[in-house]
Amino acid sequence: MITLNVPSIACEVCVNTITRAIKNSDPQAVVNIDVVTKLVQVTTTNTEGIITQAIIEAGHTVDNEQ
Repeated sequence: MITLNVPSIACEVCVNTITRAIKNSDPQAVVNIDVVTKLVQVTTTNTEGIITQAIIEAGHTVDNEQ
């Protein structure tokens, strides 16, 4: 499982946007996002780099320091 801190998450719209971006790169991915803690957890066959890039391309920031 990949866990990333995404400080730009503000609401459920952000959750939906990020989930769609991740699912576009891996349709079988299991995505859990907590708006309060701003943590994105992904079970995927993709690398952390691919998931990070998908989140960035969706317009969000990723902070690797958790």
